[in-house]
Order: sequence, then structure tokens, then C-alpha cells
Amino acid sequence: MNVNTRAWLIMATLGILSGVAHADSYSDTLALFKNADVSAAFVEKAYGYAVFPTIGKGGLGVGGAFGKGRVYEKNKLIGDVKMSQLSLGFQAGGQSYSQIVFFEDRDALIRFTGGNFEFGANASAIAITAAASASAGTTGATGSASGGKKDAKTAGSYKDGMVVFTIAKGGLMYEASVSGQKFTYKARGAK
Repeated sequence: MNVNTRAWLIMATLGILSGVAHADSYSDTLALFKNADVSAAFVEKAYGYAVFPTIGKGGLGVGGAFGKGRVYEKNKLIGDVKMSQLSLGFQAGGQSYSQIVFFEDRDALIRFTGGNFEFGANASAIAITAAASASAGTTGATGSASGGKKDAKTAGSYKDGMVVFTIAKGGLMYEASVSGQKFTYKARGAK
């Protein structure tokens, strides 16, 4: 498959996956992270955060991701941010997920919002996993799954003043990384 065909496939996949983003609100996404085990403490204690309701990611050899988010300082909305990512290597499929980046202090927030910020090769995210259960009996079948709510299990600590959490929303892809994510920040009220 040539590069142009792959690029069109990636863009189509991202378009489909990011279409889900419009149905989600920033407050709903933040509530998911507030209700997840360890990330809840970060929401309450972080100096600030950037929240992305949906990031769409797709690839077949060459991959890409895109998402729009908002940046908050001390729980006050200060700007908008766009995330893009290009990756090469073994990958196939598409997925969508929510992501939050917590800032430990003002310096970390300034680094993130100071221009075009990019996560380095050693950057990683903590994936919030959730329990799923199903049962069948004489009265019928039931099933449940947490999408990262109160029964989700997480762990994490700041690295260079930032920590990243993700919650999978859908899709299947063999590759999950935040390294190489590039962020373009625009302050609210800026032209």
C-alpha cells in the first residue's frame, strides 16, 4: 500500500473517531478522571491540567493522532490546545481515548503553554483500566463495564512536573504511546 493511500486511510479513521468527540463535554471527561482511583487526587491537587475528551488515533505502518483540548490553571479555563502525533513502525488499527495532562506546578504549565510543546521519546501515559463483569442466570443475562469510573485502578507520579492519564473509549490498535505528541496552545482571548 503506498504512502498516499495510507495517509488517506489514517485521515478517514481519525475523522470517524474524532466525530465522537463532539458528543462529549469537557466536564464529563473531567468527571471520569475525578472518579477514577488515583487520578482523582491529581484533579484536586494539581496546579493545572489539559483535558482532551477524545483523541482519535489510527495507522497502518504510518500512524497519526489528533485531538482538541482545554487548559486549566487552578481550575480556571485559560486556553485551548490542539494535539497531533505522527508515528512510524508496526501499528495497525484505530482507537479513540480521553486524555488528561496534569501539571504539578506553574513551571510545568508554562513549559506546556509556552509555545509548541512536545513529549519526548521517554514519555508515557498511565492507562486507566476498569473492571468488567457479566453474569447469566434463570432471570436473564446482565453485564457491566466501567469506562474509567469509580472502580478504575490507576497509579502514577509526576515526571518533569507532568503526568498523563488516558481512558480508552473504543477501537483496537496495536500501539499506545504519548511520545511524540505535539501540542499547540492558544490562550483564551488571544487572536
